[in-house]
Amino acid sequence: MANWLLPEFIADVLPSEARKMEDIRRRVLDEFRSYGYEFVIPPMLEYLDSLLTGVGRDTELETFKLVDQLSGKTMGIRADMTTQVARIDAHLTNRSRVVRLCYAGSILHTRPSGLQATREPLQAGAELFGCAGVQADAEVQQLALSTLKAVGLKGVCLDLSHVGVLKALVNLDPQAKAHEAQLFDMLETKDMPGLIELTEDFHDDTKKALLALPDLYGDVSVLEKAKSTLPPVDGISTALRELEYLAGQADCERVTIDLADTHGYHYHSGVMFAAYIPGLPNAIARGGRYDGVSEAFGRSRPATGFSLDIRELARMLPAAQKRQAIMAPWSDDPKLAKKVRELRGAGATVIYNLQNSVHRTDEFACDQRLEQDPSSGDWVLKTISK
Repeated sequence: MANWLLPEFIADVLPSEARKMEDIRRRVLDEFRSYGYEFVIPPMLEYLDSLLTGVGRDTELETFKLVDQLSGKTMGIRADMTTQVARIDAHLTNRSRVVRLCYAGSILHTRPSGLQATREPLQAGAELFGCAGVQADAEVQQLALSTLKAVGLKGVCLDLSHVGVLKALVNLDPQAKAHEAQLFDMLETKDMPGLIELTEDFHDDTKKALLALPDLYGDVSVLEKAKSTLPPVDGISTALRELEYLAGQADCERVTIDLADTHGYHYHSGVMFAAYIPGLPNAIARGGRYDGVSEAFGRSRPATGFSLDIRELARMLPAAQKRQAIMAPWSDDPKLAKKVRELRGAGATVIYNLQNSVHRTDEFACDQRLEQDPSSGDWVLKTISK
């Protein structure tokens, strides 16, 4: 095997794409900052006991593991940063009220999440701790949508779901509770024949409600249908009210409701959302409420947030425009060095033309050059004719 080949689903990022990703990262973090979110940088490595604590164990199969040569303990390379940020809130910020934290950095997966996915996403996200009210979910939802707009994405569709609906239904019936994991799998794959067979011995009301869930998908009018179809118990009523409120708060192209969506069911504790754009089958951003994550770190805190993959954003956006630059010949003339420093200090890009070679680049387009005035000896800008 050639020694320059990389592992499958791992790739170098070349100049033009790398600059586009960096520009997106900056715009994302600027948007987070405008909402008052503070930037943190969790470590790439942690002891496995900490990294997979509590609901973090959902990412165990995605986590690369290795042995720390200093301590002999097993360590993991982060496959997600949400649990790390929850640990930071629980132990390091030492604040009792609302805390807003954001992050951006590489994560690593043992397997790609899709056919065109990388095993090294560049994850960015925002997490809000300390507020259990639906207004916190509304803020995070608004931030996710405004961030996607800030980077230039159009036609965003928001899909809303709620863990509380299925949890309330399985809690109504001991038979359903005993088969919760199977119900989760069948609803996730919309396996109606399997669902009919599994619910055969359930209580009639529970069976009817569970079989209705896959059809409770569509626009906001689905919520009215759900109110007449599902049992009027507290957990379901609360979930439907929250979904109705959040749907009304969404500033996007379209809002859909999917009451059978169980993505993240074991991780989330309330509302869940996913943002989609035309031409991409997978969600461009995901988020929701995950109260209880911090409990594993000894400090239970309400929490809600979202994350996205900057690499995926870059793939969906047009190529970055080349930056205008100035070409300069290499010379020991102090006047040239001074002129170059002045131009760079004013924000211009100046590229020395070493060995009088033709300079080609994916990032810059040289439309001017520095030439020396023969009469004064000063260096002046000249337009390069096309």
